[in-house]
Amino acid sequence: MRVIKYSFWIFLAALTALWFVAEPRAFAPDNFFAFRSVMMQYTGILAIGCMSLAMVLALRPRWPEPWFGGLDKMYRLHKWLGIGALVMAVLHWLWANGPRWAVSLGLLERPARGPRPHAASQVEQTLSSLRHSAEQGGEWAFYVAVLLIAIALIQRIPYRFFYQTHKLLAAAYLVLVFHSIVLTRFFYWSSPIGIVTAVLMAGGVWAAVNVLLGRVGIHRRVLGRIASLDYYPGVRVLEAGIDVPSGWPGHQPGQFAFATSDPSEGAHPYTIASAWSATNRRINFIVKELGDHTRRLRDKLVVGQEVRIEGPYGCFTFNDTCPHQIWIGAGIGITPFIARMKYLAQLRKNDQALPPQKIDLFHPTADYDEVAERKLRADAEAAGVRLHFLVDARHGLLNGERIRAEIPDWPEASIWFCGPSRFGEALRRDFAQKRFPVHERFHQELFAMR
Repeated sequence: MRVIKYSFWIFLAALTALWFVAEPRAFAPDNFFAFRSVMMQYTGILAIGCMSLAMVLALRPRWPEPWFGGLDKMYRLHKWLGIGALVMAVLHWLWANGPRWAVSLGLLERPARGPRPHAASQVEQTLSSLRHSAEQGGEWAFYVAVLLIAIALIQRIPYRFFYQTHKLLAAAYLVLVFHSIVLTRFFYWSSPIGIVTAVLMAGGVWAAVNVLLGRVGIHRRVLGRIASLDYYPGVRVLEAGIDVPSGWPGHQPGQFAFATSDPSEGAHPYTIASAWSATNRRINFIVKELGDHTRRLRDKLVVGQEVRIEGPYGCFTFNDTCPHQIWIGAGIGITPFIARMKYLAQLRKNDQALPPQKIDLFHPTADYDEVAERKLRADAEAAGVRLHFLVDARHGLLNGERIRAEIPDWPEASIWFCGPSRFGEALRRDFAQKRFPVHERFHQELFAMR
């Protein structure tokens, strides 16, 4: 989370600093309307900058994953950039329209407007002739973008509707790029802020075109076929085994992939719950009935059905040198740990070197299924993992104090958490209060892609 926060604020600060280079007298204007003009430029630059970087991240590029700690963290930055773009765009709109309203109400007096300065080049003259179109198009694109970002942020809106409408943001973004090119002060384009903004917009335009053409992640897609379906009614979980005969590059335990079984519903992210074997070439997903889409899967999926898989993504891969690892898989958050246990069992079976850590796995769950518990215990035994299976109604709720009581050497351990985000944040705060180095050794999957 710290890298995400730093990246977001450093990005805004860098754009602000570059803008000040172009506008050194920004806060020493001749009058209010001159100040309004520079603030419209400033908020516009920040808005299009945030939108551009958000568009690039929408392509799910893999090269920044190690820096941010996984695609799940990059999507959190994508969300913050969307919110930042929304806030700056609203401020930009208010600077454009608020003074006009004040003039119409007699609260402000607009100074006499002289003729526009003569264009110094043909390019500037052409841009000047497009001002009216850019203003009109930008205003309507702003309204569309506000609506679509609001849909993305309101979790109660079904994922299907979000998926079908969110790509329209790419079209609105292209109109806003036109708006920005025309209405940004011409001399900016030869300054550092103009060059950086142009690069950001070029990347954003490339990303927007790919989004509109449905090419996001196209080089990481493979076709699979459902080979098995098992349902565990006690925990309302469906396990799907999918054969991927060719194209799948393999994955590390703890990574996830996007699966598409219904094109109208779009791609959904699921943690992979199996170790990879080049001879078997099958990956498993474990899906809990949490929303409209996941509740329908049991009735919609059939053995033999084709499924499109895209990935793998993520850095929740258990790589550290601590002598002890504490795993906490709450509810359906158990899936990356199942994959890791199957991987460790595979190493033991083949007499290969095992990682040196001792491992304790805590699995708190509100639901219970006897078959699911039996399979989990078998996985833990085969992997040499000490399992703490906790049903809330029987054993009470898990907390930091209980973990520390069970694991005396917890100060030297690393913690790997996957589960409800509020539970993870509560544990993180609890261990931070005990001076545990959470920034370095508390690993949490942020499995929320909108």
